Amino acid sequence: MLQNRKKLQSKTVGGILLSIITGLLIFTACNNKNETPLSTVHIQNGMVSGVPSDTQGVEVFKGIPYAAAPAGSLRWRAPQPHKSWDGVLKANHFCDNCMQARLEQQANPPNVRRKSVWTKPFLIPNDSLSENCLYLNIWTGAKSSSEKRPVIVWIHGGGFQSGSGSVPLYNGSVMAKKGVVFVTINYRLGLFGFLALPELSQESKHNASGNYGLLDQIAALKWVKNNIGAFGGDPNNVTIDGQSAGAFSINYLVASPLAKGLFQRAIAESGGSMVSNYMNQTSDLKTAEQKGHKFMDKADANSLKELRQIPADRLIRIGGSFNPNIDGYVIPEKISRIFEQGKQNDVPTLTGWNVDEGTAFSIFSKPMDAEAFRKQAQQIYGDQADQFLKLYPAVTDKEALSSQYDLTRDLLFAVQNYTWANMQTKTGKSKVYFYTFDRKVPANGKMSFFGSFHSGEIAYALDNLKYLNRPWKPVDHKLARIMSSYWVNFAKTGNPNANGLPEWPDYQPKTGKVMELGFKNGPQNIPNKRSMDFLIHFFKQK
Repeated sequence: MLQNRKKLQSKTVGGILLSIITGLLIFTACNNKNETPLSTVHIQNGMVSGVPSDTQGVEVFKGIPYAAAPAGSLRWRAPQPHKSWDGVLKANHFCDNCMQARLEQQANPPNVRRKSVWTKPFLIPNDSLSENCLYLNIWTGAKSSSEKRPVIVWIHGGGFQSGSGSVPLYNGSVMAKKGVVFVTINYRLGLFGFLALPELSQESKHNASGNYGLLDQIAALKWVKNNIGAFGGDPNNVTIDGQSAGAFSINYLVASPLAKGLFQRAIAESGGSMVSNYMNQTSDLKTAEQKGHKFMDKADANSLKELRQIPADRLIRIGGSFNPNIDGYVIPEKISRIFEQGKQNDVPTLTGWNVDEGTAFSIFSKPMDAEAFRKQAQQIYGDQADQFLKLYPAVTDKEALSSQYDLTRDLLFAVQNYTWANMQTKTGKSKVYFYTFDRKVPANGKMSFFGSFHSGEIAYALDNLKYLNRPWKPVDHKLARIMSSYWVNFAKTGNPNANGLPEWPDYQPKTGKVMELGFKNGPQNIPNKRSMDFLIHFFKQK
């Protein structure tokens, strides 16, 4: 743990924490009034203290503000610096989650199983929602600020509509024990993070709007650059890591000139925005602004000032899904075009997807029978439908169902990461390490249907099996040790390999080898390469 700079004592009187020790006023992050801090460090805004984590030898600092609350006149503006404080900020409590629809407020599509294996990891850890949510959490095992340990900044998933950096599955104590400083962040979501309007673009000196959640991520990375050294981290050895929407975020950050120099490596687990298609498309600014105006009409707001005055809960109840857009500023142009020109932030990249990504999305819609699937293929793929149906066959209903799962996996995730890996090796100088995760996550009864589902790799990559109630087997604990070691090694050096681990070769498009993470843990041919090549070629023509 970090060396104590001040030993502090406190007592609670009538529920209010009073401290008059060494002339310092002690106050608490997020107004929590429990636990006495064991160590303090000095960052740019002042002193901050942490508490022991659930892993021996690791300190956790919860709820450190990296930007001012984006509320009131700061709603739908770029994040602003947080004010400095006197005394010691007690970072002993996770802060509010960013505004998002609570589970009971979300739409209820057919066949949705609310307690599904897919949705549970992304549930916020408590029901505390607020616009005052731009906080980060740090786990460190460093004993002094001079250690310069590699840093991993985790960006959570949730479709840009939900999630939190304090989800138990993202606990960084084990990764910190393995030698990294692990950071999780909150960023604005949904309409608060990605609403675009002509009025918002006009008030911006960059004539852009809608990517506030991405600007939050960049602000958090700047905070890490300026402060992580106090926690024993190396500000010049930062790895950004994210899953699902977090992986899409990593893709945007790698492409964004605003993030240049803020990280040295990138990990993207199941996600990217490299190929536009009918299921995944980052809109242009004009389209995003038009969508924003429709929302403004629903809110009965006659001006941007009125819209900013409407309570956050009321805006959430209006509903709507909002995502990043190509605004010409944060995202200058299509991500694929940025990579084609070699303008991306050229860093070593570790990326891949899960074999059964598509199964989780079956909970949101009724699957098509074979006839309906073939008819849809004719409508979408036209004179190439026969070739499509050879790759995604639908002779029987059972076969059509399997093809739907595979197609969802490929369109939403696999084809994105595959294209990313190919483009990076073509226009970048940094190496790519490519994987497929095929461990069918243990489950009881019908839940075993989901297999190596979307998000299933997280518990293994972060060695956090203990945070999920599953019938784990020895092979799972072995895989978690292997994957987390790969992730930590990559954060340290840009190469996941080390003595005692199966050799992971860097990706070469000519050989088409990918690292299988599961039972075998070794290189194999990309299992769905022909299907992805077809989809990429087809959508490039659109």
